[in-house]
Amino acid sequence: MRLIRSLTNLKMLSRQVDSPLAEGCVATIGNFDGVHLGHQTIIDQVKSKARALNLPSVVMVFEPLPREFFQGMDAPPRLMGFRQKLETLLAAGIDIVLCLKFDENFRRYSAMGFIDDVLIDGLAVRHLVVGDDFRFGCDRAGDFALLERVGKTAGFSVENTRTVTIAGERISSTRIRNLLLDNQLEQAESLLGRPYCIRGRVVYGRQLGRRIGSPTANILLRQMPALRGVYVVSVTLEDGSTQDGIANIGLRPTVDGKQPALEVHLFDFTGTLYGQHIDVVFCHGLRDEEKFESIDALKAQIARDFDAARAWLAEHH
Repeated sequence: MRLIRSLTNLKMLSRQVDSPLAEGCVATIGNFDGVHLGHQTIIDQVKSKARALNLPSVVMVFEPLPREFFQGMDAPPRLMGFRQKLETLLAAGIDIVLCLKFDENFRRYSAMGFIDDVLIDGLAVRHLVVGDDFRFGCDRAGDFALLERVGKTAGFSVENTRTVTIAGERISSTRIRNLLLDNQLEQAESLLGRPYCIRGRVVYGRQLGRRIGSPTANILLRQMPALRGVYVVSVTLEDGSTQDGIANIGLRPTVDGKQPALEVHLFDFTGTLYGQHIDVVFCHGLRDEEKFESIDALKAQIARDFDAARAWLAEHH
């Protein structure tokens, strides 16, 4: 899979003689937050048409997400970070991911400017898969009907995405996010098609966990997480081994309460994880995140969390 960052890089690539986009592509556009079963159906649509036309498949995404640009800290929490999204799209078999920076300049793009510069001149799109409620361009002036009209003269076709429902409701990132916020992990898993997982790199923390007898693997989060609290987790390390443990995810109110982070304690593990990318699968919620009056009170609660987690694992393994 190839990652193209920015419209400038896309245009440079399109001018190359051996460009993978020389004959065009089959593309789709969206946030793809979580890459859930609904997204996977869209990806299958794109891949199927790309195979039929012998063209590369393309997923166009944005950083930051449009709602993050417009709403800032009030934007909904993400289901996954950009790196994890990229790796999930790679595993799904997408050929090219185009990531465009969503900033003030991009926000001002007219609908026709977007079609001309990105879809036609940049991607040379031959077939586009988007929802019939898809809106784009400044003030969301562009829609599915405009794409169909322009496509008839510009030489590309437009196809509506297939809707996937479970229990009579459309699968969406918002629906999954609400399930996670309500600690309904199994229901979220059924919409994602896999257990909910956060992948990240272990960084040096404040060493507080080590000082209170509970060393942790710290993963800093760029955005607010969809989960908050303490969970039983299963962690896959870079060597492929799996370890059980507990994790605290949120703002760490007892410590500083500012930077969102994921702190993982692995049971019966010795060694160092610094620099490793690990997968943290959330298995069961233990309690909400809370602020303790002292480090001693926090330490006592962590001991109780360990006992509760081991009891749950003993019952469910």
